[in-house]
Amino acid sequence: MQWIEAFRLALQSLWANKLRSLLTLIGVIIGVSSVITVVTLTNGAKKFVTSKINTYGASTITISKMPQNFMTMDEWLDFQRRKDVTYDDYKAVLEGCTFCASVGAQRTSTGGVVYGKQNTTDSNIRGWTWTMPAISNQNITLGRSFTQVEDEHATHVAIVGADIVNNMLGPGDPLGKEIRVGGTPYTVVGVGEAQGKMFGNSMDNWVAVPLTAFLHQYGSHATMTVYADAGSGGASMDNVMDQLRAIMRARRHLGPADKDAFSIDSSATFQNILGQVLNNFGAVVAAIASISLVVGGIVIMNIMLVAVTERTREIGVRKALGAKRKDILLQFLIESALLSLFGGVIGILLGIALAKGITLAISFPSAVELWSVIASLFVSTAVGLFFGIYPAYKAASLDPIVALRAEL
Repeated sequence: MQWIEAFRLALQSLWANKLRSLLTLIGVIIGVSSVITVVTLTNGAKKFVTSKINTYGASTITISKMPQNFMTMDEWLDFQRRKDVTYDDYKAVLEGCTFCASVGAQRTSTGGVVYGKQNTTDSNIRGWTWTMPAISNQNITLGRSFTQVEDEHATHVAIVGADIVNNMLGPGDPLGKEIRVGGTPYTVVGVGEAQGKMFGNSMDNWVAVPLTAFLHQYGSHATMTVYADAGSGGASMDNVMDQLRAIMRARRHLGPADKDAFSIDSSATFQNILGQVLNNFGAVVAAIASISLVVGGIVIMNIMLVAVTERTREIGVRKALGAKRKDILLQFLIESALLSLFGGVIGILLGIALAKGITLAISFPSAVELWSVIASLFVSTAVGLFFGIYPAYKAASLDPIVALRAEL
């Protein structure tokens, strides 16, 4: 039997039983669509978060009170007992880190911004040193950043996000307009580049003021984060981190046997954490999808066994007319493989549609990966072939005389 003829007969058989074929594919469709949905959303989230992490650059190191990840409540309580990272710590790092290309600090809060009759209550208020826009790769699309003098003298100037301009400042040049941040007036000197949304939340609803002005207004009773840029040349990241650790340990009066009372992290730390979380999540989803595919494969096998029983006389006629055993085997294998392949195609389309629907609904990032589409098609086809072997073997093993005697 020619391959083209085998494909034609398989398609005719599937088309003749459209509803049964579709119901047979539910398991495969659920398995493939769940994998595609999760992989698409996971890849989108990974790319988005990685890009946000990389905005600080691969050479950026952070010093903070608490690490970025902890496993138990006891660890959290232990970290909470640490001393806050203060403005004096930032000054010590600024003066003592000879390997650092640049040093900055940041503290954040949530508060209200008022301009005329317009106001917000949930804006991200950032206290920045004058070096932070460059360290965080925050492009200033209009106006300028802070100057060192403005930072040192707690000048009331502000850089604002795109949402503040679009929703509050209105038409016209936003530069020079006076806004009130937490009740204190600041003059807008710059506008940051729009960042879009993440998980449905805007990334542009923020105001940055000089850190010294922030501390005068909000007090110095909370911890901050110090940023150190190791630069592209000179000392290695390890040397910079060792120097930062030595400075902070000296500030904390820690002995050689004492543990660090602070956390030092780099972009690689964040990426490793993200990779572990996504890999574990992907493993769980893959296990669930595998169960769906196995169930779908068993359903395909049972339906194909039913098809063999229904078409016993047809098989007998073909064998009587000269069809060989391998021809019957090939026909049923192709039929089960096509059945599963169609389920894979439907599952891929449904999975991508679901992922994009979630993106449109809550702005969760998504990215379709070609490898996931190819892998899903391969796996779904392989499931059909594997679970179609027994029905195909049973059909090919039928005695033509017995088959011809079978009742219609």
